[in-house]
Amino acid sequence: MKCKVYVEAHNIISPLGLTSDVNFTNLENGKSSIIEHNIILYDDEKFWASIFKESTQFKIEEKDQPFGHFSKFEQLLICSIQTALESSNINPTDKDVIIIVSTTKGNIELLELSRDPSFDVNLLKLNYSANKIAQYFKNPNKPILVSNACISGVNAIILGKRLIEQGKYNHAIVVGGDTFSKFVYTGFKSFQALSKRKCAPFSKYRDGINLGEAFGTICLTNQISEKTKVMVMGGATGNDANHISGPSRTGFELSQVINKTLLESKLQPQQIDFISAHGTATIYNDEMEAKAIKLSNLQHSKVNSLKGYFGHTLGAAGIIESIICVQSVLNKIILSTNGYEDQICDFEINISNNNLKQTIHHCLKIASGFGGCNSALIYSGFK
Repeated sequence: MKCKVYVEAHNIISPLGLTSDVNFTNLENGKSSIIEHNIILYDDEKFWASIFKESTQFKIEEKDQPFGHFSKFEQLLICSIQTALESSNINPTDKDVIIIVSTTKGNIELLELSRDPSFDVNLLKLNYSANKIAQYFKNPNKPILVSNACISGVNAIILGKRLIEQGKYNHAIVVGGDTFSKFVYTGFKSFQALSKRKCAPFSKYRDGINLGEAFGTICLTNQISEKTKVMVMGGATGNDANHISGPSRTGFELSQVINKTLLESKLQPQQIDFISAHGTATIYNDEMEAKAIKLSNLQHSKVNSLKGYFGHTLGAAGIIESIICVQSVLNKIILSTNGYEDQICDFEINISNNNLKQTIHHCLKIASGFGGCNSALIYSGFK
């Protein structure tokens, strides 16, 4: 019989705040960190994004270790883990703890320095950064790196859950994030995926994403305590290989993943109180998700997207949005979809357009990404 897996602690570092509680309060009050920028380093034109202010400080203790200094990306991963562990019983130096790192691009912005003959190419390797994080916390296990486009965060949590269920570890520290960089910005711009205004998830006239940077940590455990009030239930992932960047036009493949998640959780569609969608505000993603929700008979469930608050945070998205799911369950509130303007085309889904106070028993988190990948997880309150 599989053991139960609980959320023990968590942290969000974003332009909206440096803790989960501050971020959640700002979301509850309708605050967004997406603003218009005019930064010549990234683009000659103005653009909308959620970016840390230059004055924001992220200080870590530079412990003696063989890797040298830490990049901004690595510092933020460490800061997020440290803050989460402050409210956790988990000791990262124990052998029954695994560290899982989720990111889509790591230190890719350092690629611009690679023309220098003295440049250490190891700095660009995702597993190199993951090893630095594990070394910093003196964790005795080889860390696991998850990089699967925009579902990386959800997949990392699913992996942590399964490793605990299999008895390989008692605890998993799942951390993820990506910084804003010219490399990523120009990539999405070349796809014509960026909105020319603040993004409008699930709205009829949506025209693309706003990028964001954020970092998040979620600590999983098989040990129940006064800190554990939400369980991680079923989780599933799949890949339809529809297109290198375009999602399925039918939503069938995401629906399959949702149905597998419901089956593992032993839940019926009518038991899902709300859905935290990927909701990127691109034309095809939101349409595909709406179709998948309908195919899985979840059109009654409230649906929200958090992209209008944080922007699309890539490797952090699945983690920070999962933390908001947990906070929503605990605070008994379904948050509104910031930027939502009107019902998506003719699809019958139940968009959350205002904060709604209600008891939440089960929350479904879904994510989709480049290459046709899809993931889903369910969080349930039990106290």
